Amino acid sequence: MSVNVNQPHPSFKFLRRQWIQSLAVEVSEYEHLQTGARHYHIQADNDENVFLVALRTMPEDSTGVAHILEHTVLCGSERYPVRDPFFMMTRRSLNTFMNAFTSSDWTAYPFASQNRKDFFNLLDVYLDAVFFSRLDPLDFAQEGHRIEFSEAENPASPLVYKGVVYNEMKGAMSSPVSTLWQTLTRYLFPQTTYHHNSGGEPSCIPDLSYDALLDFYRSHYHPSNAVIMTFGNLLVEEIQARIDSQALSRFQRSDLQLQVKDEKRYFAPLRVEEAYAFDQPETAGHTHHVMGWLLPHSIDTEALMEAHLLTQVLLDNSSSPLRAALESSTLGSAPSPLCGLEDSNREMSFLCGIEGSEPEQADAFEQLVLSTLEKIAEQGVDQRMVEAQLHQLELSQREITGDGMPFGLQLILAGLSAGIHRGDPLQALNIDPALEALREKVKSADFIPQLIRRWLLDNPHRVRVTLRPDPQLGERRDAAETARLAALHAQLSETDAQAIIERTQALEARQLQIDDDSILPCVTLEDVPVALQFPQAQHYPQLSAGSRGYAAGTNGLSYQQMIVELPELSAAEQQLLPLYSYCLTELGCGERDYRENQAFQSEISGSFSASVSVRGAPDDAQCVKGYLVLSGKALATNQERLAALMAETLSNARFDEQKRIREIVAQMRARRVNSITGRGHALAMQAAAAEFSPAARLAHATSGLEGIRQLKALDKSLASEAALAELSASLQALHHRLQGAPRHFLWVGEAEHQDVMAQVYAQAQASLPALQDNFSRLQLPATRSAVKQVWLTDTQVNFCAMAFPTVTSQHPDAAALTVLGDYLRNGYLHRSIREQGGAYGGGASQDNGDAVFRFYSYRDPRLEETLEDFLAAKDWLLSGTPDPKKVEEAILGVVSSIDKPGSPAGEAKKDYHAELFGRTQAMRADFRARILAVTGEDLQRVARQWLNPEQQSVAILSNAKLSAGLADDYVRIDV
Repeated sequence: MSVNVNQPHPSFKFLRRQWIQSLAVEVSEYEHLQTGARHYHIQADNDENVFLVALRTMPEDSTGVAHILEHTVLCGSERYPVRDPFFMMTRRSLNTFMNAFTSSDWTAYPFASQNRKDFFNLLDVYLDAVFFSRLDPLDFAQEGHRIEFSEAENPASPLVYKGVVYNEMKGAMSSPVSTLWQTLTRYLFPQTTYHHNSGGEPSCIPDLSYDALLDFYRSHYHPSNAVIMTFGNLLVEEIQARIDSQALSRFQRSDLQLQVKDEKRYFAPLRVEEAYAFDQPETAGHTHHVMGWLLPHSIDTEALMEAHLLTQVLLDNSSSPLRAALESSTLGSAPSPLCGLEDSNREMSFLCGIEGSEPEQADAFEQLVLSTLEKIAEQGVDQRMVEAQLHQLELSQREITGDGMPFGLQLILAGLSAGIHRGDPLQALNIDPALEALREKVKSADFIPQLIRRWLLDNPHRVRVTLRPDPQLGERRDAAETARLAALHAQLSETDAQAIIERTQALEARQLQIDDDSILPCVTLEDVPVALQFPQAQHYPQLSAGSRGYAAGTNGLSYQQMIVELPELSAAEQQLLPLYSYCLTELGCGERDYRENQAFQSEISGSFSASVSVRGAPDDAQCVKGYLVLSGKALATNQERLAALMAETLSNARFDEQKRIREIVAQMRARRVNSITGRGHALAMQAAAAEFSPAARLAHATSGLEGIRQLKALDKSLASEAALAELSASLQALHHRLQGAPRHFLWVGEAEHQDVMAQVYAQAQASLPALQDNFSRLQLPATRSAVKQVWLTDTQVNFCAMAFPTVTSQHPDAAALTVLGDYLRNGYLHRSIREQGGAYGGGASQDNGDAVFRFYSYRDPRLEETLEDFLAAKDWLLSGTPDPKKVEEAILGVVSSIDKPGSPAGEAKKDYHAELFGRTQAMRADFRARILAVTGEDLQRVARQWLNPEQQSVAILSNAKLSAGLADDYVRIDV
């Protein structure tokens, strides 16, 4: 007898069920009888099971209450009264994903695992954390905010603010784009919760009291206010039994119905000018302009699809009319990062803007946007463009993702907003009916023009924000904080001062205490699968030896790559690689100019791009290989056209559109500069390791901090037509060299298409330019030296990195060094850098590709102390015998990352590129086996051998004021 996998537990009532053909999943909705909590289960033939519980959280100020609560909830609960169960479980688990999110109107707690025992272990911990959190005042002080004396036990010393979220948001709000977004939403939503910064404004976070946190928890963290969503192949009855017994059965239904109300609409457009902190004297060309419109409800699926189609028609690529106007305008250097549709709030918003402008250009910018929209509304749009964008929507619906985030979690998040806003998550997941309705609507040539008039031109709820740089704003902000703390200090009685000292001591003692983690569930090495499962490739004799086809269940999509070996390049040519690879698909091709070419690409492919990949050999980081990778994906009906597009791009890409090249450089510069504070720890690690291997040096020089510096210099140098012409010629010459380099083909798709694609690529191969005689591969000079650098940028917090030269994956010590990173993070760095130091994050990892071991901190208020902690981690390890249980936890963490599944296409591409760089399946299996055999003695041995303080390399991303106290031997570099 077959088992009904969707049969509910008696505590739940079945409501409805729907099969979604395009996703190959069945979605069911249930209601918990006692509390009214909704449970949506996505049944799928997938071993990676996912759980998420979300609460409607709608703050009424910018103190960050929902965000701080998200952190504090995970610091101990009724059944698990240890100090840090969340981070403890990250190392006692085989999870493929664990996190928590705070959005503008919800807070969610998701995890994923391929292991059944692990899934239910995590489910117990998550349910107890969310619904029965302890919310210790000391955890609130650690995670949220607190005041301490700068000299911990000296009440005469100045007061300072500390707290993980406080420092996290200082880092987040260092980004002008984050400030721009918060400013826009403050005016676009004058009354509802979106008016406030749900993450917390640093100046407002200290206003949050512990009692207010408790009140928010009691009113919002109730099952009646929860949406529970699951995905995978487990029995729904079993999941619901655990949810009911461990949490929901202890609650009664609440009458409180939390919901975001509709925003009060404006009767006339609003225009605002504000400032952001800018730590440079020259402010020209650093102003942002953005316009936002409030649109209909996001839970109206047909309106949602219409909004997505309209946004893509207007902004998707350089052939899109509004994007074309923004890109070619002399009013700014690039379109704003905020261009697009915000569809997660209750009411959607459409945004467009420019950056690199001046405050006085605000009216001209607004006129540009409105006149462009008016022109489109009058003249209409090319029907082929509309059809191409419908094709993009269909492709995105069919694609099985999961390389960055589990596929099941992505589906859950796609339906979550509808559940939060009391809409229909099933409808939000099954967009095929809305797409069919949209196909009928777009048959009318007036459909897009009518949308433009109704939602944009005739919509008075429109806000224009101008955000200009202010070199003094940062100083005024810091002075206000100092004055506020001084006023607090002046009011302190001796009793108050002693209370601050005692809380500091109590928090430190709590952070140092060793909890009994045996009360937490765990998996062991016995639960680890014996072997890795690798995808299998097919070789085709009619193609180059490096070509492969992979048969995989891709839901009717075809993924293709053309891989071109990099020739030996000069330093100037190496520096051009990021710009060249970006221009390759952004410029014209053959007879098509760049706009025609991008329109043509969008008819065929869901994405079409090029990138460069350079890595060291598995046994020698000084010996590198490099490739240009041209990538695309398409519906199977377009797979032959995509192959032809790739071949045509390599054969006929043109680099003569100098004005477009100038726009691309400006846009790349803006995008890369805007990304600095968001990935500061990665950039700092890249800089610290830059001189330890040739591939690391090239990455730093092209895509790292040095690359950003060089890109800014290039952008500045293109003022003359002669310089632009020279750049155009250099790009064309580089392309000509790559046209004659050896190339290979990779395709991933359904099994029935494999032989056809082999023939298609055989034809494409014959059409390509002849191979160059006496081809010479890319070679880079060896390097193995340390640096000591401070990179200066606009940031309120620091990003610290320290690196040591080590070994590649084939070396006997590589496995132990890889486990060492997890062991040091779990046992020492998390406590010293995050909990005690107040950084948002910190850790260590071994990079076997570049043969380097790296320490890092993220959004960190400290500098020298953090660097001392990096070195102290080794002393801590060597001070005693490593705990075998903790070693096992570190091994589990590494193995779970190795075993983490990707999408079917992602797994195939990952396997292909590993083989391409000499990392065979046998090597990878052997490395995993060596990981499982690592001992505590191994960790101490490799730490002694490789973490030599005399070989340390340090790079810090900071600002001039924060880094002023560092030693003079640091080289200071402006990004």
